Amino acid sequence: MATKRFSNSKIKNLGIDPKALPKHVGVIMDGNGRWAEQRQLQRTEGHLRGEEALFECIEGAIEIGIPWLTVYGFSTENWNRPKKEVQFLITFNRETIRKRRDELHERNVKIQFIGRENWRVPKGLLNDMDKARDLTKENTGLIFTIAFNYGGRAELVDAVKAIIRSGIEETKVTENRISKYLYDNEMPEPDLILRTSGEKRLSNFLLWQSAYSELLFLEDLWPDFTRKTFHQAVKEYQNRSRRFGEL
Repeated sequence: MATKRFSNSKIKNLGIDPKALPKHVGVIMDGNGRWAEQRQLQRTEGHLRGEEALFECIEGAIEIGIPWLTVYGFSTENWNRPKKEVQFLITFNRETIRKRRDELHERNVKIQFIGRENWRVPKGLLNDMDKARDLTKENTGLIFTIAFNYGGRAELVDAVKAIIRSGIEETKVTENRISKYLYDNEMPEPDLILRTSGEKRLSNFLLWQSAYSELLFLEDLWPDFTRKTFHQAVKEYQNRSRRFGEL
């Protein structure tokens, strides 16, 4: 059965103000390997359990009406991991997209991707990404973006290169202009970025877009993440005061 948005009264019962929701939440899914190692399992088991956590996160976002959700699926730095683990992650991401795209489509989720779609990414995976995009492009619910082969610095480099190619004069290069050349120029800046596993850094995730994001670092390892965890994160966000550089 497709997940539906809760009524405002039910959202209020969670301790969340439905009129003050973050428009865009970014998630750094961290701790799969440590979760597995703590249980004396293969690291790959942590990634498999992490898939369930991801869909708990998506359903938690749908339930309270979050418009945009972006997750860090595979970074430009992840290619430096052991070859066997990289191959597993590539295959795992492809199988997850294949297996879950119909389910997400049924939930009216629009699937998008950001990152370098270059020679490093297998053609089969790129094809599956295109199919997921095409299948869900008319959907009007949650906009779910997977950052794959993504790095915030790489995104800025690619934006600068595109600006140079377009022949824009130096005096016309502004913050707004740079934003228009990012991978998704319609994506709103994230109001909240949360990271699991207790690590307190962005790790090259949405660097340009996160200038005024609220950052929340959770001790939970990603495979233990649930929709309740997501709702608690939103409650924490609503308890903060966003000043955007003002007093």
